Amino acid sequence: MATIQPKGEKLRQAVRWISEEQQERKEKGVRKLIREAALRFNLSPREEEYLISFYDECKE
Repeated sequence: MATIQPKGEKLRQAVRWISEEQQERKEKGVRKLIREAALRFNLSPREEEYLISFYDECKE
C-alpha cells in the first residue's frame, strides 16, 4: 500500500536524495539523477521540470 505524503514532501525527498547521490556518484550528471529521482519518488512531469529548473539556477 502506498503512503500518502504531504504536498511537497516528495520534492524535498528527491532534492535530498539527489544531493546525496551527487556527493557519492560524481560521474553521474544531475539530469540523470533527476530522472532517477522522478521514478524513485513518483514525481509528476511538472515536479520533474521544477527540479530541472531548480538545479539549472543553482549552477548560475
